[in-house]
Amino acid sequence: MPTLDLDFQNGFTAITGETGAGKSILVDALGLLLGGRSDTEWVRAGATRAELTAEFSLTDNPAASQWLQEADLSVDDSCLLRRTINASGRSRAFINGTPVTVTQMQGLGHLLVEIHGQNEHLRLTKSSQQLQMLDKSSSYMDELNAVSVAYSAWLEILQKLKVLDADSSMSSAELEFLSFQLAEMDQQELSAEAISALQQEHDRLAAGDTLLEALTAGIERMEPDPTGPGKGVNSGLNATLAQLREFSSLDSDINDACQMLQEAVVNCDEATAALRAARDRVELDPQKFAGVVARLDNLNNLARKHRVRMEELQAVRNKLAMRIEAASTSGQRRSQLETELSQQLEDYHSAARTLHKKRSSQARKLAKQVSLLMAKLGMGGGVFELPLTLDQDALPRIIGDDHLQINISANPGTAPGPLQKIASGGELSRISLAIKVAAAGRNENISQIFDEVDAGIGGDTANAVGRLLKQLSTGGQVLCVTHLAQVAVCASQQLQVQKVRVQKAANQTATIVDTQLLDSDGRVDEIARMLSGRLSDQSRAHAVELLSSAKSAG
Repeated sequence: MPTLDLDFQNGFTAITGETGAGKSILVDALGLLLGGRSDTEWVRAGATRAELTAEFSLTDNPAASQWLQEADLSVDDSCLLRRTINASGRSRAFINGTPVTVTQMQGLGHLLVEIHGQNEHLRLTKSSQQLQMLDKSSSYMDELNAVSVAYSAWLEILQKLKVLDADSSMSSAELEFLSFQLAEMDQQELSAEAISALQQEHDRLAAGDTLLEALTAGIERMEPDPTGPGKGVNSGLNATLAQLREFSSLDSDINDACQMLQEAVVNCDEATAALRAARDRVELDPQKFAGVVARLDNLNNLARKHRVRMEELQAVRNKLAMRIEAASTSGQRRSQLETELSQQLEDYHSAARTLHKKRSSQARKLAKQVSLLMAKLGMGGGVFELPLTLDQDALPRIIGDDHLQINISANPGTAPGPLQKIASGGELSRISLAIKVAAAGRNENISQIFDEVDAGIGGDTANAVGRLLKQLSTGGQVLCVTHLAQVAVCASQQLQVQKVRVQKAANQTATIVDTQLLDSDGRVDEIARMLSGRLSDQSRAHAVELLSSAKSAG
């Protein structure tokens, strides 16, 4: 089975190759490992399955490490993702060797990699993503947590109010019926101990004459009436012990027997005393027995009525009492909860206002930085705005009371408008890159992957894209699929992708995707090909010039 192994280094890696060579396949494969949708088309014709594996270092990624620990999937400072897709389309996912759901793989994947494909930047057009983008670029985590905690506390009180309304929404007839049931149950001893004692008393009284006869017969066998015929067990043991004791010193077995007989005598005396005590407690009282039977019948009837066992009646009684109390005191409890809810709402809005101030300050800084980067990316004179509005009349949200709408003007003299209406696909892609660079330093632990972010640009704009990708990779990892030499020369390393025909059988060949990490000479040839489509002394010289210029600038 054909295999492909890659080892990506820190810094900026450019992935290049002819059109159709399979460059984007690498990005798509990684997308599958991050929980993307699988398909039978991923399985090579004639193969039974496709298998994908990626290993990530977690040394500088505490968020991913914590996720793995909470999911009981942690192993060490690295994480191994694996996915298999068979020819029938069935897919299986694994994290550190443990089978997981695709949803779990997606949850972890968001903490490991950000893929900025040809359509991924469209997420920026969603308002929820825009606010998330602003917060990711910030350093006001304490304020975000404060809003989240205040919101959760407010929501908890609100839920208590809803439960109270549900429990207390009963008619007077229902309340009267429940009160009747409670009074009926309170006439009985319902504890498990009381029920057990009552059943034991019933069994003892039910035994009656039979029990008395058995105890009397036992006592007589142990120690019969002295005036009657025969001897009991106790007197026989004492006689035997007295007869043998004078010979105990003559034989060790006789001595052992005497010791055992002595113990038997003591035990039999105690057993006889216990039988007498039990006989004295025997009651032959039909009236009392009838009372015990009646009490047990009442308990059985209550148990059938409430469809529980007798031992569970106490719990049913307590639940009834709680419902009645809740209904009876609901007005007072509701007033208390409403006061708490009002106070918690005030605390939430206070935290939301504090967060709004932090967000507004960060929004101004980020907007200014992105506007400057837009100029470098071929949108000179363009404007990037992050207008933030505070709406404290709306229902609380875990993200606060702020609403954000990115406005841009990609051309001078054009009034800024909503991002999704003003920017073209290429502009959105470059704006996304500008935002990433402006917010750099907060997410260096996540690998950034750009698939043809440079589509539709050239010249100085292409140079700027390359330099910004290089800047973004400082201290982290950036991969970019590119067709532009100006972008590729800025990379720390360059990976060439090409299709290769291999011999399968005597008269059969197959095409596979192969990669090569280029050395210095290889990079010169690949850059030369990207510049002119063919290799020549002139194109190589131009490639050397570009690589040298990028190195000196970097």
